[in-house]
Amino acid sequence: MLVVETVAKIRRAYFVQHKPIKQICRELMLSRKVVRKVIRSEATAFRYTRSVQPAPKLGPWRDELDRMLAANTGKPARERLTLTRIFEALRGLGYEGGYDAVRRYAKTWKRQQASVTAPAFVPLAFAPGEAYQFDWSHEIVLIAGVTTTIKVAHVRLCHSRMLFVRAYPRESQEMVFDAHDRAFAFFRGTCQRGIYDNMKTAVETIFVGRERAYNRRFL
Repeated sequence: MLVVETVAKIRRAYFVQHKPIKQICRELMLSRKVVRKVIRSEATAFRYTRSVQPAPKLGPWRDELDRMLAANTGKPARERLTLTRIFEALRGLGYEGGYDAVRRYAKTWKRQQASVTAPAFVPLAFAPGEAYQFDWSHEIVLIAGVTTTIKVAHVRLCHSRMLFVRAYPRESQEMVFDAHDRAFAFFRGTCQRGIYDNMKTAVETIFVGRERAYNRRFL
């Protein structure tokens, strides 16, 4: 797999810094074939996927894992178990495989469920300045000797994959606005549209299909 960060480095070196292909190959230790493929393509990531993903140890436990994932999804957000807790519960029943197999299966399961309930897709190719993505992540850090959970805002340009991150104590709307303001200053501009994941500070109600009731202050 050619990761998006590497693709971004190649495109930035060629289109922005105007470096020759030979120099890019030498600096990033890549073949000319790979560099030319990135330059000529509009895709922002290249991935190879095996047609069959072997899971010898997980196989007998798939039905039980399906049941756990479905039950967990049906719970309120505050009561849902992390994937690590689900893995530990499966181990308690006798599963002897690793966490990565469970993680990969859960990711595929979630994607399949989403495709059944709400068919949608995000294109892999974007024009310069077309869109950015915004989302939050939860990170556990050590501050002054105290273990603390912080919220990290991620703003990524969809074309170049350039990333801006900033940590906050909460996910309040004021901090959403601050993250946008600082990201646009960092990027020296904004895009034609933003892509969001139905966060509560932006979306108040989700209707059928793509209809949403948006937060007035956010709009």
